[in-house]
Amino acid sequence: MVVVYIQERDGAFTEVFRTEVVLNSLNPTWITKYTITYQFEIVQILLFRVFDIDTQFHNVEVKMLKLEEQQSLGEASCALSEIVSKPNRSLILDLVQREESVPSTHSQHQGKLTVHAEECFSSKTTAEMTLKCLNLESKDLFSKSDPFLVISKVVESGMSIPVCKTEVSKNDLNPTWKPVFLNIQQVGSKDSPLVIECFNFNSNGKHDLIGKVQKSLADLEKLHTGREGENLFLPTPVGHDNQNKALKSKLFVEKYSETVQYTFLDYLAAGFELNFMVAIDFTASNGNPRLPDSLHYIDPSGRLNAYQKAIYEVGEVLQFYDADKRFPAWGFGARPIDGPVSHCFNLNGSSNYCEVEGIGGIMMAYTSALFNVSLAGPTLFGHVINRAAMIASQSLANDAKKYFVLLIITDGVITDLQETKDALVKASDLPLSILIVGVGGADFKEMEILDADKGERLESSTGRVASRDIVQFVPFRDVQNGPSVVQELLAELPSQFLAYMRSREIKPCS
Repeated sequence: MVVVYIQERDGAFTEVFRTEVVLNSLNPTWITKYTITYQFEIVQILLFRVFDIDTQFHNVEVKMLKLEEQQSLGEASCALSEIVSKPNRSLILDLVQREESVPSTHSQHQGKLTVHAEECFSSKTTAEMTLKCLNLESKDLFSKSDPFLVISKVVESGMSIPVCKTEVSKNDLNPTWKPVFLNIQQVGSKDSPLVIECFNFNSNGKHDLIGKVQKSLADLEKLHTGREGENLFLPTPVGHDNQNKALKSKLFVEKYSETVQYTFLDYLAAGFELNFMVAIDFTASNGNPRLPDSLHYIDPSGRLNAYQKAIYEVGEVLQFYDADKRFPAWGFGARPIDGPVSHCFNLNGSSNYCEVEGIGGIMMAYTSALFNVSLAGPTLFGHVINRAAMIASQSLANDAKKYFVLLIITDGVITDLQETKDALVKASDLPLSILIVGVGGADFKEMEILDADKGERLESSTGRVASRDIVQFVPFRDVQNGPSVVQELLAELPSQFLAYMRSREIKPCS
């Protein structure tokens, strides 16, 4: 019998499932299935323990078996993403004995366990909706509001994580937006709560909340069939009797349909990969790395600084989707030994190649770069974005099944906002997403502009508009109280990947 455990946030393992008992076999195949929700943005660790069930217990229901009365045949663990990123979704694990449970003479060969995953049909279902609002309040002094919607899923901690947004409808109090697509599994299920917020767009990134509703997909489908609208509400300050203020404004679901679409997992099964790249800000505003108040200070006690934390936490999730685990890593805004200030230098110190081995390789290259470069400035993003775009563009020309994810970690206000916009607009046609983590206490207003989440698509200096939104920005301080900084940063990545594949009509099987 196999017992399956899942690692909780606190590191402890919780039993979630037991297979049936296969009698008298050294090569058993179990057929009982366990259904788990795959979450791209977190590392889901599974532990499998195999037991030999004594003959005297063969008539006992598996749930009632006491594990301490059975003999352990070994255990193995892996991340769920390791299984789903294998082309045939099967992973072979070596069973090992935990030392205390068996004398060392037995521990040489414990056998192998093959774990196979398949995607439930329901997770391939995508809801397509056309949403409109009537009678929105005007938030602008001299014109009507410029509304847009943000749809978020509610996670266990009660936080909401944005999964989808509409375009901005200019000067319109009765807007109808372009259709939005929501994968049902991505939001949990048809009955999972969704928060739909309507904002008035402001170019400074501080958007006004016009009103919101909380509904599941099932509720939204009902609104469509009943041709009814739902009143928006505004949360009232705490301490008032009534928690929410109902508004005259209403949300309507003009169209609602469900279709089966290719999913992110379909592309992984067909051999597509996510390739991780990282670029680190070495500008002087980070402070002298040898002093404890610097953002780049390496703590002798081993406590990670914000840069190390961001590399580790994002890399930990993305590494499973990159077969060779060789990651391009750059620095910018510093003066390498005997050279001028560089806005894109190889973190490993090499003049020829930029790749390092694994997340450990990035960490080592980062630490050694701190001792081999002088922090300088200004903060320019354009160079590293163009470098990443060049790699993505070459890969595209070679027809490789690769999608690139560049993580930029920065403490500052960028000096080349227009050049960065130009680079991003150009890169929006490539298989590339850019994650920006802001560390330290700077004003990150410009980053909000680059992250078109909350408003309009970026426009280049020649007036060209980005073909899709490829930037996700998160200030590290906002969410340092939980592991959700990375969740928020990565939650949109599968949708960005799919938007790119669909725009190019690339099918998983091609």
